[in-house]
Amino acid sequence: MTRIRELDALRGFAVGGIMLVNTWQHTLKEPRTEIDWAIEALFQSRFYPIFSMLFGISFLLFLRGNSRGALLGRLFWLFCFGLVQHTFYEGEVLTYYAFWGAVVLLPVSFLPGALPALGLGLAGVVWGLWWMGGGSWLIPGLLLIGMGLWRLRPPKWLLLPSFGVAALASVLLTGWWAETNEWIVYSLAALAGAAAYSLGLLLALRPWPWLSAALEPLGRTALTSYVSGTAVIVLLVPLLNRDLTRWSVVALALATVIVQALLSRWWLARFRYGPLEWIWRCLTWFRRVPNRLESGRDQNRPLPDPGVP
Repeated sequence: MTRIRELDALRGFAVGGIMLVNTWQHTLKEPRTEIDWAIEALFQSRFYPIFSMLFGISFLLFLRGNSRGALLGRLFWLFCFGLVQHTFYEGEVLTYYAFWGAVVLLPVSFLPGALPALGLGLAGVVWGLWWMGGGSWLIPGLLLIGMGLWRLRPPKWLLLPSFGVAALASVLLTGWWAETNEWIVYSLAALAGAAAYSLGLLLALRPWPWLSAALEPLGRTALTSYVSGTAVIVLLVPLLNRDLTRWSVVALALATVIVQALLSRWWLARFRYGPLEWIWRCLTWFRRVPNRLESGRDQNRPLPDPGVP
């Protein structure tokens, strides 16, 4: 079974964006700078929706060749990873994905077709926005939307017009938020921005295959990259807080993502799974799973497991 490269590239893109946002979120914000405004207006809350929908898609991909019992066990170990990460990074989201995957995705996976998942997903997003205030409460709805979109398989010709609509909505809603400072407006702008970024990247991957090659390694080692990125943030936040311009935030995030991409590329030339991804798989199956590639032509590269940020 071969990997779905577009999903890997999207996940890698989201890994890089989340690294930037997480680094910025853990630094002091006074005095406010142009960097603060740019990250808040253009990047914050734009990447976890991408991950959430990819998680819903990957949930179905895993079920192609595995039982729901195996997937439930996989979610249990993901929850355990989150508990360990929580000991040094309180902002972890692994436990959220594991919990909502078991509570929302697993039951809905029994329903046939795309419409039930899409309808429940949209209802979940509305509930998360209007009644719960957005943020992580949008995750269950976004998971279901990802599942529904994968089952629906919209035609590729919709990519360009959908990107235009999402980009225009993102610009207009961001401008509205800048005038009103309303949180719900900001959340809607972020969702539109996430859609625009995703669709725009999918369009860009066709004429620029080098972009996919650069992002795929990060996507294939998403768990390792996310956890190691948070460790970098925890270690270096005291230094970042000394820089009142916030340019060090951008520099650290960019440097970390570049190093992670290069290391991931090097690692995946020799192994099938990233370090934490391999441990996760071994725990799921309660056995040592082969990881080293037999040769440069080894094509035993399975479909992606549920991706996490």
